[in-house]
Amino acid sequence: MIRFGIVGIGNMGSAHAMALFRKKVKHAMLTCVADTDEEKRNWADQKFKGKVKVFEDYKEMYSSGLIDAVIIATPHYFHPEMASEAFKSGLHVLVEKPAGVDAKSVEIMNADAHNSGKAFGIMFNQRTSKLFSTLKYYLDIGVLGDIKRFSWIISNWYRTQAYYESSGWRATWNGEGGGVLLNQAPHNLDIWQWMMGMPDMLVAFCHEGLFHDVDVEDDATIYAEYKNGATATFITSTGEYPGTNRLEISGTKGKAVAEYGKLKLFLLKEDERELCYNSQEAMPTEEATEIELDLKDEEDGHILIMRNFTEHIEKGIPLIAPGEEGINSLRISNAAYLSSWKNVPVNLPVGEEEYAEALCKKRVLERKRKPEKPRLSAKIDNGKYSKRWTVQW
Repeated sequence: MIRFGIVGIGNMGSAHAMALFRKKVKHAMLTCVADTDEEKRNWADQKFKGKVKVFEDYKEMYSSGLIDAVIIATPHYFHPEMASEAFKSGLHVLVEKPAGVDAKSVEIMNADAHNSGKAFGIMFNQRTSKLFSTLKYYLDIGVLGDIKRFSWIISNWYRTQAYYESSGWRATWNGEGGGVLLNQAPHNLDIWQWMMGMPDMLVAFCHEGLFHDVDVEDDATIYAEYKNGATATFITSTGEYPGTNRLEISGTKGKAVAEYGKLKLFLLKEDERELCYNSQEAMPTEEATEIELDLKDEEDGHILIMRNFTEHIEKGIPLIAPGEEGINSLRISNAAYLSSWKNVPVNLPVGEEEYAEALCKKRVLERKRKPEKPRLSAKIDNGKYSKRWTVQW
């Protein structure tokens, strides 16, 4: 039995806590939680009725001897530091997304994870999606041939002004370290690189406060290129309703479209490159075999990630989302921010020192422009996974 502790019992941490407490994960049990917020600790005392130890200081929980593994569900800046301390305390770590705010701090966390020999995972729950995992399988076996273009519109991460004002750390460079690319879209950025690998160059347009009264971006468009000539476009927003979630991948042997929980494949009998150079027709009409798969998920991906993480500790089963891979999506968002701030294309990975310096300037300007937002009364989401995590497939 793996004993879990959770640092941070806000919306996501409380949901993870209740899932473990209600034994949704075999061979795992919740023994401790930690949070600096008194109201959240009171919530935990009421919910767990003395069956779970409640700490104010997460370091005391780490050294308590009551846990084997920890889930870190705090604001983004704290992820690398808290994870590194957990590894040094001999604990396994499952960290919420994003891995951190800047790649430099995440590299240190990854090194500490490697040196500890402990399990390290990240809550990229959308990797468990049947839609994405099936599409990745087809890409890996070459069903679409050589990939030409990856195009994803994810504008169904809609948020209201009330959401952004629900806590003082939200929607600020000093609190979250970014906007839609760092809060909502890390899932999608991860799926992008998981399927396609890391791009070599990108140019981005990150619009800050376009649809909301916020300092960070709530709308972003990224264009990227690969060494093999493939391109990618990535568009995301929290200001469109109703939104779109459509992923299309084009290859030399056909294309794939993922939308509304369905995967559609349009497959050619002949590779398009051969058709292009061998056909005597100027505009040939080639039939494409259409295959449609309904791939809606039955279980919540967060629970599936926790099950997989527990089985990895116990049985050595490969991780669905290794923690070290969290740096990849972060490198894309770091590059996108730097490109947008400088208004130039950038090569990946961007210089860590250059990015850290640019982010520091954004944080200083934000503090000068207006005082830090007051921390509002803590709101617990009843320890449940919101349907918004299905992003309306």
